[in-house]
Parts: sequence; C-alpha cells; structure tokens
Amino acid sequence: MAEQSPIEAFRAVLGGTARAMAHDAEVELGFTADAPAAAGKSFKVPMPGRALPADQVAEARGFADSFALRLRHHDAGLHARGAPGDAVARAVFDAVEQARIEAIGSRAMAGVRANLGHALALRLKSDPLTRARSRDEVPLSSAIALMVRERLTGDAPPAIAQNGLSFVRDWIEEKAGADLDALAYSIDDQRAFAKLATQLLEDLELIDGQMLPEQDPEGGDEADGPEQDESDEGEDQEDGSDAGASDSQVETRAEADEEGEDQGESRQADQDAMSDTDSDLGDEGEEGMIPVRPNRPFSDLTPNFDYKAYTSAFDEVIAADELCDEEELTRLRAYLDQQLVHLQGAVTKLANRLQRRLMAQQNRSWDFDQEEGLLDAARLARVVVSPGHSLSYKVERDTDFRDTVVTLLLDNSGSMRGRPISIAAISADILARTLERCGVKTEILGFTTRAWKGGQSREKWLAEGRPPSPGRLNDLRHIVYKKADEPWRRARKSLGLMMREGLLKENIDGEALLWAHNRMIGRPEDRKILMVISDGAPVDDSTLSVNSGSYLEKHLRQVIHWIENRSPVELIAIGIGHDVTRYYQRAVTIMDAEQLGGTMVEQLAGLFDIDGGR
Repeated sequence: MAEQSPIEAFRAVLGGTARAMAHDAEVELGFTADAPAAAGKSFKVPMPGRALPADQVAEARGFADSFALRLRHHDAGLHARGAPGDAVARAVFDAVEQARIEAIGSRAMAGVRANLGHALALRLKSDPLTRARSRDEVPLSSAIALMVRERLTGDAPPAIAQNGLSFVRDWIEEKAGADLDALAYSIDDQRAFAKLATQLLEDLELIDGQMLPEQDPEGGDEADGPEQDESDEGEDQEDGSDAGASDSQVETRAEADEEGEDQGESRQADQDAMSDTDSDLGDEGEEGMIPVRPNRPFSDLTPNFDYKAYTSAFDEVIAADELCDEEELTRLRAYLDQQLVHLQGAVTKLANRLQRRLMAQQNRSWDFDQEEGLLDAARLARVVVSPGHSLSYKVERDTDFRDTVVTLLLDNSGSMRGRPISIAAISADILARTLERCGVKTEILGFTTRAWKGGQSREKWLAEGRPPSPGRLNDLRHIVYKKADEPWRRARKSLGLMMREGLLKENIDGEALLWAHNRMIGRPEDRKILMVISDGAPVDDSTLSVNSGSYLEKHLRQVIHWIENRSPVELIAIGIGHDVTRYYQRAVTIMDAEQLGGTMVEQLAGLFDIDGGR
C-alpha cells in the first residue's frame, strides 16, 4: 500500500476532529482551492500548501471547526422560522447567529479559539469592511458580527477591521448597546438568542416592530396593548409555543406586504440610508455560505411595477465548455457519475417507462382493406389468386404526436450546492438521452450570476454616484449545457460543470425564464415545453439591498403570468423544498432532492399524455 502523503494525513486527522466536534460520524471533509463551504455534512476547507505552512494549516482548522460547531449547535429550522425576510436584516441576523456558534467553541477550547481567529482573518481579507472609507461603505453584518464576537468572547476585532468598524461603532452602541450586552446571557439557548437578535434588529431600525416573533397579529385589541403585554406573551412562548410565534411572524409579514408597495419601499429607503449596501450583500456567499432563499409572503403586483436592469453590459450567455477546459470537464463528469451510480439505475427505469409511453404514441398504425395504397403483404396470396380484388391495400394512418422540443431550465444558485445540483444534473442528463431516443429534442440550460456582490454592475453603479432605484444590480450568467439540436453524446461532459466549486451563486429567475422562453419561441417544433427546476425564490442580495424586498419576485410573477397566458410555450415547474405552486399554475413541490428524477419523468409523461400529446 502506498505511503500516505502529509496533506492526506492532515485531511484525515482534520476530518476526524470535525466529526468528534460535531458529534456526527457522517461528516466528510475535503480540501478546495475555491471558497470554503459546508453543504450538510460535507465540509470543504482551504487547501494548504504541500509543505503545510503553519498559517494555512490554522486557517483550514478554523473553517473545519466553524463548520463542525455549526452542525452541532445550530438548529436550521428554528433559525429560519425567526429570520426576517429583508435581505439586509437577514444578513445581520445570520452573522449574529454565526458569532454565537463560534463563541461557544471559543469559550470552551483555547485551540479552537485560535483556529477561528485565523479563519476570521482570512475572511476579512476580502470583506468590504476593511476597505470602507465612509459609514455608507461599511457592511452592517460584518460590523455587528465583530461586535457580538467581542461581547461574547472578549476578543477585540482584528486590527485590519478597526478602521471600518470605527465608522459605525458609536452609532450601534447608542442604538443597541444594551441588546449586545444581553446576548451573552443567552449564548447557549438559540431560541432566546434569536429573540434578542430580533430585538437588536428592531432597535437598529432594520425591521419594523411588528415583525418581532413574540407579537401576535391576530390578537385583536390585545395587539394594540402596552409593551409589557408583548413581553409577557414572549415569556409564555418560552413554555413551548414558539412554533406558533413563527407562524404569527409569517402571517404578520404577509399582512405587511398587503398594505402596499409604498410601505416596503419606505422601509428599504430607511435601511439604505443607514447601511447602504456594499454591504453584507453576499459577504457570506463570498466564503461559500449558502445564500438566503426565503419563501417570501405572496406580494401583489403593483400597477406601476416596471422591472429594469441597471446595465446588461456585463451579462453573459456562455456554453458550458467555455467555462473550463476539456480535461476539467472530463474530471467533473467522472465525479458526477461516481457520486450517483446508485441513483442512475432508478432514474433510468423511470426514463424507460417514459420512453415506452412516448413510443406508444408515435407507433405507426395502418388502415387495411383499402382500394389503393401500399400492397398489404398479408393479402399476397389473395392477390395471386384473384388479382382483380380491390381491397388488398393498406394506408398509413397519421399519428397525433406532434413534433416537440423540451427545455430544462436548472437553478444554478448557491443553495443548490451538493446533492440537489448533482441529482438535477444526472436527471437532466438521463431525461435528455431518453427524449432523444424518442425523437424529442431537448435543451438544457442553467442560470446564476457571475459574482456574489453585484460584480461589475455594482462597481459601475458605485462609480456613477449610486443613483436611486437602479433595478437589477448583478451580472447575469446564463449557461447552455446542451443545445436543442446538439446530440446528447456531444453535450454529456458539459453537465459535469455543475459540480465545479464556485459556479453556483445567486438566482435571478425572471430574466432566466425570459431567456429560455425566447430561445424556444423561434424554433420550428409544433409543441414547446419549458420545465423549470428551482429550490427557492429569486434572490440577489445586491439587487434587493437597493430595491424593494420583493423586486425580483414580482418580476418573476410578471414573466410567469405572461408566458402562461400569452405564449404558446407550455410552462411547468418543480420546486425542491420550496413552494413553487404559488407562482406557477402547473407545478409540483418536492421536499427531497432524491425525488427529482422520478418527478421530472412523471410530470413530462403527464404532459405528453394530455389529449394524446396534443
């Protein structure tokens, strides 16, 4: 057996430590040259050099410790129920919770404290906080996280962050100093800590008071009562009714949205004035953290809603094989096949079932005993005996199956990282192969953004003086994995690109839907089917920080309504853990990515079965 290299030995030891710290034997740890990331129980930490420099080893340990602590001390469901819907407030809420998680480890273990310090130093190197030259350029999520860390652990913020923090420290202390002090008393209780964090957001005027989880929107006259009543209600919820509080919070947001777009825009203007947004917008995403994909309350389209992009000069539509070289595509495809060997058999069986159903609709049929047409071989003996017999011919009957093209539009956002994107890739691959055998052309497309923080579009906006209401403020990246006229064998490797670290970023669904639709509309096929696969509402932190919180969602609904009512394209959607039935007329929601392959097949089969494919 070959001797284990030092870096492999380090990985094995680091993985064992992460499993022990997380109290979970299923944790897997690997190295990456891209942004560190955690997807479930799979950790990717920075790869140190071959000589294992001490500072790089400490950084890898820091990220591994952070991910393990989060797995052990964080309840994602509880966090999501208490989180605000606004992008800026949510970024602060997430950053405060991350500070709590890391503080637990820091206070318990001195080695972990040192490791987390190295990881923080690495993160700050790319944080806008360190480059801030005015208060408006300071990301609140980073600043508040450092202040919470200071309160919980006693560790002063790193020197590199002191200058940027000085722009907002006094303001934060004045507005919410007492809230920061109170957080230390609830560090081991996530529920109580989240309530205090919500109070912090209110005192900083990042959210309205009505969004506090302890408030009951259906309380009638009691809702208008004094503040001490709200406090008492919060104490009652400590006894086990917090789930109810979360439901109330969701209902409250829904009522708030129904009050009209003006109120939402007013809140957003207040937030922009305080924190502008270079912000926390995706700072976490830059480090590979999964971005927020909220199930926002349903908000109506206002009559004067007009979606726009600040600039489209930096958008790109690009083929998958242009984003990496042939060798890397081959490696990524091999990795995809290796990860999903067991799934491929199940999806293939479903795909074969779809093929049988489609072929049954396309089978040739004949009308016999005709006076003219093709000679019927079964009547050959009769023709020889009685050549004058007139009913010895057959005529082929026209089939009802129309020439069809199917487009699969895959969400390539960061929240799809890990198993969801792997299953989406292999399911699309097998479905394309199946439909090709049935004579149905298939196109596979993906949509994401080129950057986490707005990219060149945001830089242009900043350079031009930050004009108000800029509209979409990120660089689109639309990826063509397989063209409709391209044979499956040529495009097979391209789907492996979805496994590439750093590809998956934000999702701006409305424009992606229009792009896929416009590619289909000019095709010659009689029937056009567009299937969208997504795991969340459209979210781009850069855009939502300078527009209303429902800006992208409203545009998505506008596009869907137009396609469903004005276009010949048949639209269907599959949501992974996200209720897409509130957007699309024809949609299904699945809670587990494992169901995706079967659901795709069944939904397509159902479409082809409608009126015999007409």
